[in-house]
Amino acid sequence: MQVGTRGSSLAMVQTKNIITSLSKITDEETNINVIKTTGDKIKDSQLYNMDVKGIFTKELDRAVLEEEVDFAVHSLKDLPSELNDELEIVAVPPRESPHDVLVSPYKWDELPEGATLGTSSLRREAFCRYHQKNVDIQPIRGNIDTRIKKITSGEYQATLMAEAGLRRLGLSEHIQQRFPLDYITPAAGQGALAVVARNDSSKKDILKALNHKDSYQEIMAEKKVLEVLGVGCQWPLGVCARAQGDELELQTILLTKEGELISKHSMRGPINQAEDIGLEIARRMGEDC
Repeated sequence: MQVGTRGSSLAMVQTKNIITSLSKITDEETNINVIKTTGDKIKDSQLYNMDVKGIFTKELDRAVLEEEVDFAVHSLKDLPSELNDELEIVAVPPRESPHDVLVSPYKWDELPEGATLGTSSLRREAFCRYHQKNVDIQPIRGNIDTRIKKITSGEYQATLMAEAGLRRLGLSEHIQQRFPLDYITPAAGQGALAVVARNDSSKKDILKALNHKDSYQEIMAEKKVLEVLGVGCQWPLGVCARAQGDELELQTILLTKEGELISKHSMRGPINQAEDIGLEIARRMGEDC
């Protein structure tokens, strides 16, 4: 089999983990095909200024559609809410932590006034303002290693990152603090991976064995909110579902760029009604907007 992936260190680790899991399911060898995406080529802009759906995924999707690769591995939060009709998410492997974390020599409550905090996420920027942090927010781009070096070198005093990426790369020692999900609510899909293949792929049954039921239901609830609201990284939206036994709890928060609260909701229900929960939360949020 051929798998398509981005070439970043994180994408490669994620894809190799998938290949390791596949090796326990099938004797078929899986080879990696590195594909450069539009988002990888643009280094000098904040992500929310790029009004492009699938900026990190469309080249991978094209490779799957044209059968250059059998499937692609994505960070789920990079996926647009609507896939090409000929593609589907055939598996969501066990989800890593969805939490945001602080990377800084300072604790969150001890950040000096005017400290330079690097982020290219409108959501994280808005949460800093929502919590009335008196910091100088500046764009920061680059892979995880690059952003960490900008903190350790003193170029920035702090940055907010996804815990999942740091853990997958073995860089957890750089985590100063983990934020509760209701304090800084993550982006939909954060910490999860998506295995995407053609609807008619002969490899679907093998790939479906990678699916983790609870993680999949969490993602379906979160994606439903995005789909109904029609928002992406151009909006400061936090969406996070967590499976708890046979139940699922979904929490959402929508802020203005200035950090003012527009809508905040949470709802609990049967895990097998994940998409219905997402639909109801999105309906309530739509009434607030």
